[in-house]
Amino acid sequence: MSDIAVKVSEPITLRARLNEDWLAVVIGLLVFGSALVSIGGTDLLGWAVTTSVYTDIAQALNPFAKAYAWLGGGGALLATYAALLVVLSAGVATLGADVRKFALAFTVVFAIAYASWIFGSYAYVAAVTPAEQQKFGLSWSLKLTNEGGFIVALLAGLVIANFFPRFAEWLKEAIRPELYIKIAIVILGATVAVTAAGRLNLASSLLLRGAAAIVEAYLIYWAVIYYIARKWFGFSREWSVPLASGISICGVAAAIATGGAIRARPAVPILVSSLVVVFAVVEVLILPFLAQTFLWQEPLVAGAWIGLAIKTDGAAVAGGGITESLIMAKNAAEGINYQPGWILATTATVKIFIDIFIGIWAFILGYIWTNHIDKGPDKAKPSEIWQRFPKFILGFILVFVVSLWLAVGSTPQIAKALPAAAGEANVFRVIFFVLTFFSIGVMSDFRKLWQQGFGKLAAVYFVSLFGFVIWVGLLISWLFFSGFKPPLVS
Repeated sequence: MSDIAVKVSEPITLRARLNEDWLAVVIGLLVFGSALVSIGGTDLLGWAVTTSVYTDIAQALNPFAKAYAWLGGGGALLATYAALLVVLSAGVATLGADVRKFALAFTVVFAIAYASWIFGSYAYVAAVTPAEQQKFGLSWSLKLTNEGGFIVALLAGLVIANFFPRFAEWLKEAIRPELYIKIAIVILGATVAVTAAGRLNLASSLLLRGAAAIVEAYLIYWAVIYYIARKWFGFSREWSVPLASGISICGVAAAIATGGAIRARPAVPILVSSLVVVFAVVEVLILPFLAQTFLWQEPLVAGAWIGLAIKTDGAAVAGGGITESLIMAKNAAEGINYQPGWILATTATVKIFIDIFIGIWAFILGYIWTNHIDKGPDKAKPSEIWQRFPKFILGFILVFVVSLWLAVGSTPQIAKALPAAAGEANVFRVIFFVLTFFSIGVMSDFRKLWQQGFGKLAAVYFVSLFGFVIWVGLLISWLFFSGFKPPLVS
């Protein structure tokens, strides 16, 4: 489930979350369906803007398809902005948002976020291999790949949140990381399917190992964190349950779902949710680079580790993308060229299984709480599993199944055209990732969070995360994924 924290002053309702889930499914399927039309020869999304590694800014932007080359990079950028503005404005209107305020704020959010992506593609930031550096005549670069733009967007958001709080408050109508990342994950289903189609045996093995890994990891995680919160830090059950769920399962969504299941006061999951995003920022700035340094020879272990360690969908999946770029670049420098997509697919697979786990765990805790701890007239019902199930995952599964069928069960002509269609949809997946990262940053006002008095909560998170969650996740990732490698580029 999406786990990006909301501002502490804002209430969270299950109804709004479910509405946002379904909206993400609709928009994600709209992008995917429009991209599929290109298989039949009609290109509906070829005008979407793409960004290449560059030294001359005039060469940075281009339309995705050559048929739209007449638009130029600037025209493609404006067309992409306009399309997103129209679709998202219509979407947030269904959530009861102020469309005028959203449109104005989104214009600024898109401008800053995409400018961050462009800056991240600057050759001195992004060029990785010696061949790339030679191509641009560079003697050095930061070697972040162009996905370093995610980090730039995150840092830009952090600066705004912590140094320009009034500006951050003005932007809040368009700061919707949960919506952006859910749409991105729905679209990601096509890329994962195209990747899996090439090696179905490997892909099915990764699915089974991912499911086993999260069950094993979270049966360990939850119990230990609950014990630490109760025994070491003296928190009540009301605080310990959302804390254990938020830190161990999947951040905000798990904290909200389990907090509601045990009838915790609204402030409890909100504060836990705010805490999650702070540590997600720290992790995404550190873990991909640790993975590149120590796990570059075990790329799928690295992908699974990111999925198990980072507790927000947005940070985890985008962190998986950064990890993939860094590790592939490291291997390319050693003469090993893996097919792209496998590391990110491993991270996404692990996160998807974790998300599915949320509704089940909320029901289990609700049953235990209402029948054995805080007995009352209202009992937990099996229907709550569906109510708390993250609906955007249905969109991901649908896109994945349709794409996989087209790749392996349709005509050779369609199968051959599918990767280009998935690539066209992937342009929007990247943009929604960038919007997510920027939004995470803008919501991370450390001063405001500290004023809420969550220092003791942060201590539980710090001890749990860096004391054993990261390392247990690494051990489990190693046990289930070591020795498995992505296919080499043919």
